[in-house]
Amino acid sequence: MVSAAFGFLLLTGFVFAIVNGTMADVNAALFQSMGQSIDLALSLAGVLIFWTGIMKTAEASGMVKALAGTVQPLLRRLFPEIPEGHPVFGYIASNMAANFFGLGNAATPIGLKAMRELKKLNEEKETASRSMITFMALNTAAVTLIPTTVIAISLKHGAENPSDIILPALVATVCSSVFAVLLDRYFAWKRSRR
Repeated sequence: MVSAAFGFLLLTGFVFAIVNGTMADVNAALFQSMGQSIDLALSLAGVLIFWTGIMKTAEASGMVKALAGTVQPLLRRLFPEIPEGHPVFGYIASNMAANFFGLGNAATPIGLKAMRELKKLNEEKETASRSMITFMALNTAAVTLIPTTVIAISLKHGAENPSDIILPALVATVCSSVFAVLLDRYFAWKRSRR
């Protein structure tokens, strides 16, 4: 559906440019934006590689396991149907930590591992379990302390103080996470009453 909508918008734009005789401008803008996107991707790659390395080091040193142990009481309340001490808690904690430091791309593979483990625990393979839904809600509305991608983009475009985004991002993501958990709990309660 999204591909069809994007294709329609692209085709409409080209037709409009041909009719108005601005196809040369469209081509110039197209090639300029391709160059800008490559520059942006390369500048973001350095930040993501750095933080992904930090996460891998933390995982190898046992810090992730320690983090999972520290947040286990909170995770036990959020995911009551997962057996205590299950390895999925480590993946969930790692995913939350990566999102906390604004590493959405680094959080993705960890989140996929967590979802695979949650699927193994799910008895109904065709339907998402309560834990899977809660994890997806938390992952989508994750608390972020350092939005590294936004800071890197701001630096790339010459922002005077790119770290000004930290406090507003923290407040916004805490609010979104609280709201996501409340909605998740409400719908879990509704499902349990059926």
